[in-house]
Amino acid sequence: MDFLQRWRKPADDATRWLVIDVETSGLDPARDRLLAMAGVALHRDGPRWRLQAADSFEVVLRAGDAGASHDKANILVHGIGVGEQRRGVPPSQALQDFGAWAGAAPLLGFHVGFDRQVIDRSAREALGRVPPHEWLDIAPLAALAHPEVKARALDDWLTHFGIPCAARHQAAADVLATAELWLRLWPFLQREGGDLRSLQKLASSQRWLAGA
Repeated sequence: MDFLQRWRKPADDATRWLVIDVETSGLDPARDRLLAMAGVALHRDGPRWRLQAADSFEVVLRAGDAGASHDKANILVHGIGVGEQRRGVPPSQALQDFGAWAGAAPLLGFHVGFDRQVIDRSAREALGRVPPHEWLDIAPLAALAHPEVKARALDDWLTHFGIPCAARHQAAADVLATAELWLRLWPFLQREGGDLRSLQKLASSQRWLAGA
């Protein structure tokens, strides 16, 4: 089964969800280049989720001389230098590999709308299609679970829960920290239904209230 067939499978996977993160050449998801992707799986065992570090993914995408990001300030944030970008995996192969690893699992992230736009645009450019994943944003769920916490950024939530992150703004470290945040939020989210559809509705309602 090729990666496109895997992506066409029904995406409401009840027992394997993936926390993902991307690094880009800038902050504009409609224009800036995808530099790296990482993900780690959460496996559901009865009522509990377990982080499965062995079920993970990480890749740096290749850029030619003209496409490599030379922005020193940006490189200082994500740590992916020009040389590493040039030695990376071709974008089409990287996205195929990601699709093969992700399969039909839903994708989770903190402020995941940015990641979704970057991945969808990169897949359209490299592969000619957008993967039909289900997506779930953890940020509004965190605010709903703990309204007493005046936090907006991921750093704020990690500090609140005392969750360490080996290297912020490096995709592989960020997904592990975000997965740990999910596990802290899960007792509340489980009481709210805990299935993908219920949580998507909760996240959407919280975003609407926050914007009202």
